[in-house]
Amino acid sequence: MQRIFFEIQIDAPNERVWDVLWSDITYRQWTTAFTEGSFYQGTFEEGSIMKFFDPNNNGMYSRVEKNIPHKELKLLHLGEIYDGVEAPQDWGEATEAYILEETETGTILKIEIQTPEEFKSFFEEKFPVALGIVKNLSEIQL
Repeated sequence: MQRIFFEIQIDAPNERVWDVLWSDITYRQWTTAFTEGSFYQGTFEEGSIMKFFDPNNNGMYSRVEKNIPHKELKLLHLGEIYDGVEAPQDWGEATEAYILEETETGTILKIEIQTPEEFKSFFEEKFPVALGIVKNLSEIQL
């Protein structure tokens, strides 16, 4: 399992950054960095299952391990989805955490990922682009 970290300073309140991350419309915008047409189904309540899709109904499903609104969201990845059908995977503790720290000038968004080696380069390539989009969306119209 590989641990990787990303961090970005955003000149917007943590509530605004949170809304950009998890509101349906803006989620679809920043996740274009990974796959154009990405969307999710489910709720972010702790213990619930979230499904993350591409336009072809492929993707992955995860359990919400922690949700402290405007502060932290942690997902445990459980498996992949092919043509809408869940396929459990043995990824162990594959997690993705979004941590928002309030600062005097805005928010520091930290991403902490535990991932199998096979996905590490994908995240290292795509997450900086995604975070740039989150920053832009959060800072506009303030």
